[in-house]
Amino acid sequence: MKAFRHRRRFQAGTNLRAWLFSILHNTFLNDIRRRKASPVEVDGDIASRAADRHPAPGPTPEESLLARATAAEVDAALAALPETFREAVWLRDVQELSYAEIAEVLQVPPGTVMSRIARGRRLLHDRLVDSAIRTGASGVKAKGS
Repeated sequence: MKAFRHRRRFQAGTNLRAWLFSILHNTFLNDIRRRKASPVEVDGDIASRAADRHPAPGPTPEESLLARATAAEVDAALAALPETFREAVWLRDVQELSYAEIAEVLQVPPGTVMSRIARGRRLLHDRLVDSAIRTGASGVKAKGS
């Protein structure tokens, strides 16, 4: 409804998808601020399906770790990320937006988007490794091992 109401603000020739995601993103943030709710909940099935769309020739360390992690562990690790990193990782890895689209949605430079995604993925990886080590998952190596 917001996009329809403000359709005159859309500039022809620009990225419609990014404009719509900006509206969605800002609506989400306003809702969070209004309710002072907890972080975004992530459906592990959606994250798994997104990862399955682009399979690598062999399992990467991250894929091996995610295969051993439960959906609840992934949800908890993602929810525990700082909001700026969680948003960037979610928009890239789940929503599959380009860096330029994410930059437009988040209203930050593309370099900042790349940095946030890299740092967010590293934090997510570290949290999952720590969780796997605490639960005694076999075959998991800590950073630097």
